[in-house]
Amino acid sequence: MLNFLPSPVLFLINATLAALNIALWSSLILMLALLRLLLPIKAVRLKLSAMANGCMRCWVVLNHAIFGLTTRTRWNITGLDDQLSTQGWYLVLSNHMSWADIFVVSIVLRDRIPMLKFFLKHQLIYVPLMGMACWALDMPFMRRYSKSQVAKNPKLKGKDIETTRRACAKFRDMPTSVINFIEGSRLTPEKHKRQRSPYRYLLKPKAGGIAFAMATLGDQFRHVVDLTIVYPGARDQIMASLLGGELETITVDVRVLPISQVPQGDYDQDKQYRVEFQRWLNELWQEKDDRIEQVLQQHASARGFYRALAPK
Repeated sequence: MLNFLPSPVLFLINATLAALNIALWSSLILMLALLRLLLPIKAVRLKLSAMANGCMRCWVVLNHAIFGLTTRTRWNITGLDDQLSTQGWYLVLSNHMSWADIFVVSIVLRDRIPMLKFFLKHQLIYVPLMGMACWALDMPFMRRYSKSQVAKNPKLKGKDIETTRRACAKFRDMPTSVINFIEGSRLTPEKHKRQRSPYRYLLKPKAGGIAFAMATLGDQFRHVVDLTIVYPGARDQIMASLLGGELETITVDVRVLPISQVPQGDYDQDKQYRVEFQRWLNELWQEKDDRIEQVLQQHASARGFYRALAPK
């Protein structure tokens, strides 16, 4: 309806609406979290947590409505099927290119599986309203320590692992979808080149977070839901392009894998299992890289962001 407006105007409208949407539902989630702290009864806490998840769903619904109102972006989604359910437990994996990915995966999987619990960098907890709302939704905040930090303070070793375990243990009491952008950072041409990634359009995947999620909830996960997100005509600033109505197409390929295909074991103690798990993940990432290449070959408009990646 408003997509005839110039891109700078659409950017201002969408950024304002998105910020108001975050402020509204984050405030409600924080009020529910306060009640949960004041009423430490398990049945009450579970009910309040369900209501907080409902607030997050409303946030996703309104985001979808805003983008539908202001942009002409086409959504090409493949692979969703009837075996998904809002009453199950799922491990969700995705490549990571932009802040826009959070909007995309939430919209694509809404009402297909339980609301998503993101693995987040610890710095994000300080983002006004949104950071605390994510904390109130029991999303895991991860501190990543460098080798030099651990060498200086050996007590830091294993802290991120313990954080993952504690966070995932909370998800046993209600159906949950745990999502991890396992590249650990948004893809940029600079990071791609610095990392010497073996993939054309991806950074190297990091196995630790999902391995420990598997160790905590592996007996409850039904499937792995693997998403491959492609913005064929994207320029450098994907989020800005989305808000400005300049993204022509968002392509999302969904693969649903039985949890039995994921290697099982003790990632912390078993070196052989770590090697096996990393091999499985690297193969999954190679298949994802190939799917991105197939999508780009189908879009003559593919440019900018993808062309800037180091050729392989």
